[in-house]
Amino acid sequence: MELSVRIERWPLAGAFTISRGTKTEAVVVVAELSDGTHRGRGESVPYARYGETPDGIVAAIEAMRPALRNGLSRAALQQAMPPGAARNALDCAYWDVNAKAAGRRVHELAGLVAPAPLVTAYTISLASPSMMAEAAQRATSRPLLKVKLGGGGGDDAARIAAVRRAAPRAELIVDANEGWTEDNLQENLGSCAQAGVTLIEQPLPEGNDAALGRVARPIPVCADESVHDRRSLDALVGKYDAVNIKLDKAGGLTEALALAVEAERRGFTIMVGCMVATSLAMAPAMLVAQRARVVDLDGPLLLAKDRAAGLHYDGSLAYPPKPELWG
Repeated sequence: MELSVRIERWPLAGAFTISRGTKTEAVVVVAELSDGTHRGRGESVPYARYGETPDGIVAAIEAMRPALRNGLSRAALQQAMPPGAARNALDCAYWDVNAKAAGRRVHELAGLVAPAPLVTAYTISLASPSMMAEAAQRATSRPLLKVKLGGGGGDDAARIAAVRRAAPRAELIVDANEGWTEDNLQENLGSCAQAGVTLIEQPLPEGNDAALGRVARPIPVCADESVHDRRSLDALVGKYDAVNIKLDKAGGLTEALALAVEAERRGFTIMVGCMVATSLAMAPAMLVAQRARVVDLDGPLLLAKDRAAGLHYDGSLAYPPKPELWG
């Protein structure tokens, strides 16, 4: 395989804020693999939370160039690189080029049924209660809203209550992005329960979440930052009810599919999520999302402009990718 890799920047339609900060653009890394006739692409998002940078991900991918030229397979890639954004971009590019070379779709190569359209969550960015209520009001027709909390100042109860008033019919899930503490955990869980929230992502920091095993959880709690690949699952038992599978954390579609199977075997509910990125990153995640109870693949909806041949969204209904995009 011949390799090319590049950094791309995609402006957002507005600021996107979570407990750790604000961004105004999506910075992605795109890897392309060519067998001389067919070309496949994969997109990943370097995640500063795990010490990843765009230049670092490019360097990690470039380091694989000799092995790729010497016939490194997708299966061997899983051992040659650790989980993370760099392996994700290459793994998804492998699936794409292999499908094109075989004249088949990726779901066929993976032994999966053809993907169907899915309802995705739409994210309400962290802000003041009044601003979040305004954003929820604009999205009130969407059936599933993901509400970012964890902003501190004791305002999360007011934020979720304001969103619920503005969107009384929507299903609400919450993502605290590690922004709560053991001291305010039960209070915030209670506020979310009162607002009818159905799932809470990562309320406490990874590695400092033992309290989740000691308190009553009135709402299912989903691991996000605390889960990467299958090796993460042992530490989640008794603390979490669900896992958020993201290809950038798992290191690609190959591991994400295996992680979903193993997580289900252990009794975890499956959520499939994304970073803010283009449809090229969402396309392979759509295959994992087919078995998920909660789907959060709204990244392209937050961009000022998506790439050509991007996923089709009809409101909150996301359609599977066309071959022109991926797979």
